[in-house]
Amino acid sequence: MSFSESERSRYSRHFILPQVGEEGQAQLKKASVLCVGAGGLGSPTLLYLAAAGVGRIGVIDADRVDLTNLQRQIVHTTSRVNELKADSAKAALQDLNPEIEVITHPFRLVAENVLKIMADYDVIVDGSDNFPTRFLVNDGAYLAKKPLVAGAIFQFDGQLSVFDRESGSPCYRCLLPEPPAAGAVPSCDEAGVMGALPGVVGGLQAMEVLKLILKIGEPLTGRMLHYDALSARFRELALRKDPSCKLCGDQPTITEPVDHQQTCVAEPGSDLTVQGLRKILESGFNGVLLDVRQPEEHASAHLSGCTLVPLGELEAALPSLDPNQEYLVYCKVGQRSAYAVGMMQQAGISKARNIEGGILAWRREFGTDLLE
Repeated sequence: MSFSESERSRYSRHFILPQVGEEGQAQLKKASVLCVGAGGLGSPTLLYLAAAGVGRIGVIDADRVDLTNLQRQIVHTTSRVNELKADSAKAALQDLNPEIEVITHPFRLVAENVLKIMADYDVIVDGSDNFPTRFLVNDGAYLAKKPLVAGAIFQFDGQLSVFDRESGSPCYRCLLPEPPAAGAVPSCDEAGVMGALPGVVGGLQAMEVLKLILKIGEPLTGRMLHYDALSARFRELALRKDPSCKLCGDQPTITEPVDHQQTCVAEPGSDLTVQGLRKILESGFNGVLLDVRQPEEHASAHLSGCTLVPLGELEAALPSLDPNQEYLVYCKVGQRSAYAVGMMQQAGISKARNIEGGILAWRREFGTDLLE
């Protein structure tokens, strides 16, 4: 494969590496990688893959850039707030390296499209931030026989591994057979994440992808690398295949991708914006304003006149709630409250509504007005 003069200059540090050279750079140029998510993990991974000269990069993300993303999602900029993340990432990657091709998939990955999309790529990167997507990506990559470089972050901790069916490695389900219940594990939006952390984990994900393409070194198959940012320590865990795994075990029962919907889903039309909430509160609301966050979150700031029932205690409290009463439910970003509303509606409390964006959306829109 020939290289232009600009490519020879751009990749000169690769050409002098004995493990890469022109032949390896040609492999990178021919390779294709799909990154699921253009957020905290996807940002550094995408940037390094583009800089390295991976010839075709796919970006799948349905979300738009928000100002709160920019503390860690370095592929985006302030000028591209409100743009689709897939389009914003493409602009950044092509500005960094116009020699490569970037394909955008500005929609959600679902069971119906996952195999079709993955079929066009050599390696899959999971940079998603929720369990249903992680399980879908794992199942899709396994069924499509594509190596998967998976990462995850939480507050000050990160982890990554490589799941590769062709090498006989375990899959993600060998570690965690089913997604945890909605609300059981807080998201980064709810629990927070140190901005530089995804840079470390995403950079390592990019390195694993490049090793797989170049067939050099020892990939993280059968191993999980854990990074504790506060102590600046890495720890390696050995992973083993689970013979009873529903996907890769001796008698698999999962033979096609499955969408993992949350078990409690609010009915359509149950969401209410913070602007709508304010109008209702100021007109004289006679129902119950319900906060389903943790007590320490509630203590730091809450809407005036609300009642606290943490999500973990809501199921036990359902029999005591008046099914004829109107409930407006909020949390930090709207995820736990959406699950709570679904739970309430399944229990026959039909007049429950979720506040989109939670208390963070309220702060962005109204500051500390009506907050205690």
